[in-house]
Amino acid sequence: MTARGLDYLEVQGLTVDFDGFKAVDGVDLTLLQGELHFLIGPNGAGKTTLVDAITGLVPGTGLVRYRHRDLLSMRSHRIVRLGVGRTFQTATVFEELTVAQNLDIAGGVHRRAWQLALARRSMPEYVERALETVGLTALRDRPAGVLAHGQKQWLEIGMLLVQDARVMLLDEPVAGMSAEERQETGELLRRIGSERTIVVIEHDMEFVRSFADKVTVMHAGKVLTVGSVAEIQADERVQEVYLGRTGDAVLADPEAVAAEAAGEVV
Repeated sequence: MTARGLDYLEVQGLTVDFDGFKAVDGVDLTLLQGELHFLIGPNGAGKTTLVDAITGLVPGTGLVRYRHRDLLSMRSHRIVRLGVGRTFQTATVFEELTVAQNLDIAGGVHRRAWQLALARRSMPEYVERALETVGLTALRDRPAGVLAHGQKQWLEIGMLLVQDARVMLLDEPVAGMSAEERQETGELLRRIGSERTIVVIEHDMEFVRSFADKVTVMHAGKVLTVGSVAEIQADERVQEVYLGRTGDAVLADPEAVAAEAAGEVV
C-alpha cells in the first residue's frame, strides 16, 4: 500500500527484449488506485507489449510489484488470481453463451468446483451486481455474440469485475465505438475506478482529454513523459514524436483525432 493507504502497481526498469530488439526499454511507472491512467504513443511505442509483460504473456526483466509480489516471476493465471486483469483490442467473450453465463464463467477463477455446480442453479449475487454496473441487466439472457461492439467491451469489463480484478489493464476499449458509447464507457470507468487501478491504452485523444487523470506517453519502448492532459499537450517532445506535424491540434480537434487514428497512431 502507498503512504495514502491505496493500492498501487509499481514498474521498475521493465525491459522486454525480442532477439535484441527492445520493445520495452527500462520503463518506470507507478500506477495508483483511483486514477484513470492512460498510455498513449505512436504505433510501435511498446504500450501493448508493456501490458503483455505485466500480465505474464511475454517475458520481461526488471520489477513489476503488486501487493508485495513480483509479477514478472509469476505465471499469467496466478497474476489473474492476484487481482490483475486485462482486456484485448478484440473482445474475447463466449459468443454462444449468454451474457450472464459469460460473467459466471469468468467469476469461476476464484471458486471451487462445488461452488461452480451450485452456480448452475442460480447466478451468484456478484454476477447480478456486475450486470447492473456495466448496464447489461436487460441483456443478461441474450447470447453474447449478438451484442453490439460497445456492449461486448462492457461485458469484458464486467468479466474483470466478477474476477475481483483490482488492477484493470484495458487495451483500446473504445475503438470502434460511437460517441455515445465512448461517453458511457468513460463514465463506467469513473464509477469503478475509485476502488481500482485502471490503465487504458488509447489512441482516441478526445476520450483521453475527457477522462484521463494522468497520461503516460511512450515512444520507442521508453517513457517520454508523464503528466496531466494539459501538461502532455504542452510538451514539445510529445508534439514532435507523437503528435507530429499536427501538433497539439490532435488533442484539441476531434476531426484531427479521427484523421490521426486512421493513420499512424495506434
